[in-house]
Amino acid sequence: MIIPVARRWPSLLGWSAVAALGAASVGILALARGEPVSALWMVVAALCTFALAYRFHSAWLTAKVLTLDGSRATPAVVREDGKDYVRTHRWVVFGHHFAAIAGPGPLVGPVLAAQFGYLPGLLWILIGAVLGGAVHDSVILFCSVRRGGKSLGRMVRDEVGPFAGAVAMVSILAIMVILLAVLALVVVKALTNSPWGLFTIAATIPIGLAMGGAMRSIGHDSRRLALISAGGVIALLASVWGGQFVAGTGWEHWFSLSGPALAWCLMGYGMIAAALPVWLLLAPRDYLSTFMKIGTLAALAIAILALAPPLQMPALTRFIDGSGPVFAGPVFPFCFITIACGAISGFHSIIASGTTPKLISSEKDIRLVGYGAMITEMCVGVMALVAACSMQPGEYFAVNMAGTASEVTAHLTALGYPVTTGQMAALAASVGEKTMIGRTGGAPTFAVGMAHMLAGALRTRTALGLWYHFAIMFEALFILTSIDAGTRVGRFLMQDILSRLWKPLGDTASIPGNLAGAGLFVAAWGWFLYQGVVDPLGGINSLWPIFGIANQLLAVVALSLGTTVLIKMGRTRQLWVTLLPMGWLLSVTMTAGCLKIFSADPRLGFLSTVSALSRSLAENPVDAATLRRLIFNAEVDAAVTGLFLVLVALVVLANARVWWQLLANKRAPNLREEAYVAANPAL
Repeated sequence: MIIPVARRWPSLLGWSAVAALGAASVGILALARGEPVSALWMVVAALCTFALAYRFHSAWLTAKVLTLDGSRATPAVVREDGKDYVRTHRWVVFGHHFAAIAGPGPLVGPVLAAQFGYLPGLLWILIGAVLGGAVHDSVILFCSVRRGGKSLGRMVRDEVGPFAGAVAMVSILAIMVILLAVLALVVVKALTNSPWGLFTIAATIPIGLAMGGAMRSIGHDSRRLALISAGGVIALLASVWGGQFVAGTGWEHWFSLSGPALAWCLMGYGMIAAALPVWLLLAPRDYLSTFMKIGTLAALAIAILALAPPLQMPALTRFIDGSGPVFAGPVFPFCFITIACGAISGFHSIIASGTTPKLISSEKDIRLVGYGAMITEMCVGVMALVAACSMQPGEYFAVNMAGTASEVTAHLTALGYPVTTGQMAALAASVGEKTMIGRTGGAPTFAVGMAHMLAGALRTRTALGLWYHFAIMFEALFILTSIDAGTRVGRFLMQDILSRLWKPLGDTASIPGNLAGAGLFVAAWGWFLYQGVVDPLGGINSLWPIFGIANQLLAVVALSLGTTVLIKMGRTRQLWVTLLPMGWLLSVTMTAGCLKIFSADPRLGFLSTVSALSRSLAENPVDAATLRRLIFNAEVDAAVTGLFLVLVALVVLANARVWWQLLANKRAPNLREEAYVAANPAL
């Protein structure tokens, strides 16, 4: 079935292969000569990888491994309730799914990993997204659609056993708490005391509500959907343009919020978004933001193709040994946990087994939604890497380091990356900000690089502030859509646990149950968010490594379940599809986790950090409050990381036991799929 498709597209294969080889050859030749490398070849390589992977690898995966069946009714059709299960247009589902999975990972991860140079991150994004991320997302989405839209934890319990299910449920919920806390922290870092950016983000909420109401009242066939989409995009662009006029008005103080105040606002937003019907805010807002995201990426790609900016960062830096100023840790394993969503991310399994399977109208849409959204996110990661590596290295490091201007610039100059306080002040003034030093989190770095490229393509530097705040809005939209979708899925998981205490709390149609589940889950990730906001080191430095480890451990859980399902389906010859990325991630995360806990380097190991800070506290009690907070944070980080490693190891061992039983014919291959229901072609 795939061969005839390939024969109809010989030009795509031929031209893509030639372009990819040409781009790679240019880059390798420049590397060999020690010449500056253009960002052009990175973009071409990403686009060619996208074309080849979607046309051929996704066709093989969905036809030969998953065997998608378009005649089978999906949960959105069988269980439609107008609240969580809603039959939705495939492009709206794609928009929701892409917006939900494309959080800070494809933007922040590549930016932070740029301290190793551009080559490790680029290779991991391109290879990891195709052989790992796209497979991971498609397999879990397929499993959930076949099982009534069940969550990852419920599927582990059904397919592996009650013990593994209970451990998986606890580990997934705990991991999600950390993931969403870090997502929210990146938003706080990007929008603190930024009235322009916050106004634009706030405007997307009423715009999304209006679009959701319109789709519900007049329908969303192709023509109506086009009209609603056009209105939403125009309103969104107007909010971006209008945000610049907030400063200096009576509204400014409402949108110039401190970090703690923004944290409380995000908690309230997550609570409301998780409880509202999915069609009212979540789906239309995500769909709207996808227009902005893909359109912006296309514009950025065109700007890179037009300017062909040289990469200022070398292919490999001296910091591959783990001595980097942005974060500690060697290139292996930390490059592969720092870059998560752009390559492979366990958070995607939460969305693929949460909101998305309850919206899909046909199994055939899994290819577009699961696989297509992932490799689109791959392109986002490459763009973020280009934006970071095209900056002057001294400025890049200064933006991502906490400290005073004089301390940061002196430290970087001593490391061999000269930068001055005047240079950083000029950079801040050019983008309309008070300071750009210590803007940790990666989002401001991407915004600066993106603003310079877009302004350069238009041959005007006067609009840098507009493009910078547009980029901040662009990134915050990425992240907020992950927060609201993730909180909604977390509410499902929390209600499943609460139902063991009192069954009515597990009813997703119950308002008290929804509020209780959402409130407890938001309180959990909100606590970690607040600790990160008030952290003296900027929060992101201590929480992001845990985010990466937790995220990739979640992917290990998902891929181990996928392997179990494939064995039960009789796909033993294709087990490498899930076993290969699972084995790699298991080695990466276990190594990174052990290093983060037990390394003797205080910049890297949590326990050694506690020892060093305790000595400092005894010698210098003047800064006692700051030191005690840092000690407390390091102790919590060590305990949380250790807990994650143990829980995930138990889930993998439980799955491995089932694999052995199935392959040795000691256990019947009983799939827990729901009964086949024929789809109505008229729907």
